Formats: sequence, C-alpha cells, structure tokens
Amino acid sequence: MNGHAVAVGGRIFTRPVRVFAALAGLGVLLVLWRLVVGLGAATAMNDGYPWGLWIAFDVVTGTALACGGYAVAILVYILNKGRYHPLVRPALLTSAVGYTVAGLSVGLDVGRWWTIWHVPAFFWHWNLSSALLEVALCIMAYIVVLWIELSPALLEKWQTSSNARLRRWSLALLPVLKRSMIWIIALGLLLPTMHQSSLGTVMLLSGWRLHPLWRTPLLPLLFLISCASMGYAVVVAESAFSSVAFKRKPDMKMLAGLATPMIWTLYAIVGLRVADVVWRGQVGLLLAGDIRSLMAWVELALFLAPAIMLASPASRRDLGSLVRASMVMLFAGALFRFDTYLVAFSPGANWSYFPSVTEILITAGLVAGEVVAYVIVVKMFPIIAGQPATAERTV
Repeated sequence: MNGHAVAVGGRIFTRPVRVFAALAGLGVLLVLWRLVVGLGAATAMNDGYPWGLWIAFDVVTGTALACGGYAVAILVYILNKGRYHPLVRPALLTSAVGYTVAGLSVGLDVGRWWTIWHVPAFFWHWNLSSALLEVALCIMAYIVVLWIELSPALLEKWQTSSNARLRRWSLALLPVLKRSMIWIIALGLLLPTMHQSSLGTVMLLSGWRLHPLWRTPLLPLLFLISCASMGYAVVVAESAFSSVAFKRKPDMKMLAGLATPMIWTLYAIVGLRVADVVWRGQVGLLLAGDIRSLMAWVELALFLAPAIMLASPASRRDLGSLVRASMVMLFAGALFRFDTYLVAFSPGANWSYFPSVTEILITAGLVAGEVVAYVIVVKMFPIIAGQPATAERTV
C-alpha cells in the first residue's frame, strides 16, 4: 500500500449509500419527534432502567467501536511503530464520526436536552467527584480533538481549492497545526484513557444493583483494555471492507502485524477476568447456571476464540481469518459492555426494559449516518493510503 493518502473519488451517492442515507433520514425524523414528545413517549426507559439502548450501545459500545484512532495512536506514537502510520487517518475518521454520533446519543438520552450546553459552560457548578461529569467533559473534548487531528486531511484538499478563501485558510492553518500536532496527539491519547476507564467506574457506583461477576474493582481497567482490543479489530475490519468497497488491495503485512496487539489484549482481558473471579471468590456464581453466568461464559469464550483463531502465523497472513477474528472481537467487546450496563444491572423487582421501536430505528439511523459520512469524506478528502483503482467501486 502506498503510504501517501489520496481521495478515493468517484460517484458519492451510489445505490448502497442512498439506502443508508434514507435510513439515516428516517432516524433524523424520529430524533426530531423524540425531542418534541420527550423520553417517556419515545422510549421504553423507566425509573428502574433510566439508561437504555442509546447509552448501552450508542455511547458505551459505540465509543469503544470508535477507538481505532486511539488504538493505532498507541502503536504509532507510543510504541514507535511508524509502519502503521497509513492506518492513522482512516482510524481517526472512524473515531471522529463514531464519537460525534455518541455525543448526539448522549443528547438524546438527556430529558432536558436544551440545557445540555450548561455542562461545559457552568463550570462553577461542577461536581468534581462525579465520574459522569468526567465522562461528559472528556467525550466532548475528545470529539473536538479528533476533528482537529483529522483536519490536515481537509486542509490538504483545500490547498488546491478554487475557493480563494478556503485556499488562504488552509495555507495559513496547516503549518500551525503541524507544529501543534504533538500536543494534540498527546491530548488525544489522554482523553480516551480517562473516559473509557471511567465508563467502567460509573457502573461500580450502582453498587448491589450490578451483578457480582461484573462488580469488580478491575472494571475500569477491563473497559480500557477492551476498547483498545475493539479499536484494533475495527481497524482491520475497516481496512478490509474499504478495500473491497473501493477496489483497493489491502496491505496484508501491515494488517497481519496488528494480530499481535489484538491477541495480547484478548489474553489480558480473559486472564484478568478469570483471575478476578477466583480472587474475589465468585467461582460459584460463574458456575450457577443462570442467565448471567451463561452470559459471562459467552463473553469469555468470545474473547478467547479470536486469539485461538489467530494463533498460527498462516492465519495472521490470511485476510479472511483476520476479518473473522476481528468481527468476533468486536462482538465480544460489545457484549461485555452491553452486559455490564443492561444484562448484569438489576434495579430490583418489577422493573423491566426492552428498547422501543423508536429507540431501535434511531440507533439504526445513527449507524447508517456514520456509514454515509465515512463514504463522503474518504471520497472527497485524502484519507485512505494507496492509488485509486480503475475498476468500478461498489460503495
């Protein structure tokens, strides 16, 4: 793969993109309806389950799925693995779009959404002991940081724009950004480390309502490692699918190299989870045979399976094996987070929750909007490394 990023080009609104755009449009209409009628009429949430699909999936799981930029940054800027640098921009784009959608989802889940701007503005009212405040501020800041990190790709495109104002702005800002990028990257590594671990801390505050198999002091660390694991898996999956969609040959040597950090993060999660259960004397609950013990076993199996799938050097060099292992990793991480926030959470008797049709359709619309945004950006701006293919693109 050529290390120089280029715009993919081609027709933007192909048939698949139009389908995703239609679903995203439906999601926008339902979002507007939810903002007018309120949470009670639009969702199945209640006093027992004040957090539903929009938090458990769109925010808690969605931000982990958007940690490709964070995971690649660890390799490139901390471990000094410069050969992975061509993966940085696609990963940053996935992260920027994913975190932006997560931020919108937080707004949807706030009852008085028109006051959400008070969170960053009224700093003299901050509860500095609140884990939720730290999560909110970090996610808000990280969205801004991600788009700043990605902005050189936009400015490079505008340097040759026919619009004189855009051209002047890009020529003036690009050198400033390049000089400041080391500090921006450092902030981009710090913020997700803080809020991803704090997403685990938040559920520890629920006390007895969280099942003991998940109520562990290691939960913040498990959330942090799982987000890195999912980040590497997303990078592999995104590279493979974009190669197929945009008719490009994937760099197998680079993707195969990601198998090592993928395997180590998986072993770390399984090892910590098993050691924690044994140390806290919860083996009996793991063998109880109820739905929650079953879900814990499924999580462990799904985390361990990709490491076994990628155990041989041949499987690491095979794109199909890498993609299959990545998809299992993504499902494992998503299930772990979903279980922690919903399945393992029990507010007491007489409370139940299953997402409403509106919640499901809005979530589907947000995901579809992510896909459309990703396609538009990679076709218009230099994000993906390599030369454009001559064959007809499918997306």
